[in-house]
Amino acid sequence: MRKFDTKIQHLKYKVLREVARLAWEGKLMEKVTDIPETLVPGPKATMRCCIYKERAILAKRVGLAMGGNRENKNVIEVISIACDECPMGGYEVTGACRGCLAHRCEDVCPRGAITFDDQQKAHIDKTKCVECGACAKVCPFSAITNHKRPCQNACKVKAISMDENKAALIDNDKCIACGACVYQCPFGAISDKSYILDAIDLIQKGENNQKYKVYAVVAPTISSQFAYAKLGQVITGIKELGFYTVVEAALGADMVAAAESRELAEKGFLTSSCCPGFVAYIEKNFPDLMPFVSHNLSPMATISRYLKETDPDARVVFIGPCTAKKAEVQKEEVSPYVDAALTFEELQALFDSRELDITTMEEGVLDNASYFGRIFARCGGLAEAVAQGLKEQGLEDFELKPVSCDGIEECRVALLKKSKNLLDANFIEGMACVGGCIGGAGCLTHGPKDKSQVDKYGKEAFEKTITDAIRVLNCE
Repeated sequence: MRKFDTKIQHLKYKVLREVARLAWEGKLMEKVTDIPETLVPGPKATMRCCIYKERAILAKRVGLAMGGNRENKNVIEVISIACDECPMGGYEVTGACRGCLAHRCEDVCPRGAITFDDQQKAHIDKTKCVECGACAKVCPFSAITNHKRPCQNACKVKAISMDENKAALIDNDKCIACGACVYQCPFGAISDKSYILDAIDLIQKGENNQKYKVYAVVAPTISSQFAYAKLGQVITGIKELGFYTVVEAALGADMVAAAESRELAEKGFLTSSCCPGFVAYIEKNFPDLMPFVSHNLSPMATISRYLKETDPDARVVFIGPCTAKKAEVQKEEVSPYVDAALTFEELQALFDSRELDITTMEEGVLDNASYFGRIFARCGGLAEAVAQGLKEQGLEDFELKPVSCDGIEECRVALLKKSKNLLDANFIEGMACVGGCIGGAGCLTHGPKDKSQVDKYGKEAFEKTITDAIRVLNCE
């Protein structure tokens, strides 16, 4: 069974695997001076103009696998030298233009960018075009198309433009680190930085001096990943890597659901704080709505805080589907509790860097959270959990009117309505990725988002209520 959707994902994984393997062996230099021989393509393997450019790009990939540019706080970076094969983009007149007499495209163009040749075929002057799209809308033959780059199409917050060399350029003031551009780039020219070396360092130091334990906090989305093995085998594999134990972030979700439902009943209106991409979007685009964002930390940070309060010497590594979690870990209010964040792609690389065949392992147990904590992984799950939290805490008199936003575009609509006092809801559940966390950029596969898998995993939980899950936690 294939572990990845695309060859780009597989290439990224191979770099991560080799960097991790050398790190375990203590053979990795702090600076990229040599590229592992297992990654160097032969002359016939390159898709670029020459092997030298291919190796230069590979050196950049290795650098990102080792943490990237630490001075750039954004966890998403562009490998500019690899970003040179996409079309320029913008509106263009295709061969479907029939040279009609109506010239509607010319009439609606606000900048006079459209002219005609002696055959009456339209042409667009790129120096005048502002890409408003008016011409494309009125063309009766649909002869004008917009050739946007895949990364620009994927970025719903308009954070990507082109630099003077026509390479992708990320505006950090707009980027929410959702990683949509990472998955959609067909050349792997945009990637998230990896903190896989930080995780290995934590494990090795913990094993060597035995002064602290390293906890793995896994997102509930793990239930839909690693389809080639059983979930219990994945849990055993994580422990084989050197983690002391594996804890569900969904248990933190139970804690958040209880606290957030109380906060909602008290304040009367709230937006969720669980998705770091959604929170970043509010910060950058709707700052006046920041007071309405729940004051609770995300499930990841909440359970990690509990672990460190219980075991002050603990170290915590989060593993999930989200590139934005890597940015969240850097935030002042979260960094004391989470030491590193990895994606499922990186977890697969860790397994293979130690040559761990998880399909041969016994099944471990992962049973910390309730059904309601686990369904945070899909859009609508948080709203259901808050409704349950209100019910369990005797706050049923509060009428919950939620709106669950599936993807950043739906988030924008809901926030815009709220900013204009037109929203008929008192709770906004915001998910930056379509489908929710199961659509995260760091997933192993990105096929159809099957929410039923999340619900099935939730129903397997031993604790059936939020209260029971938290009670068990407090008794431990």
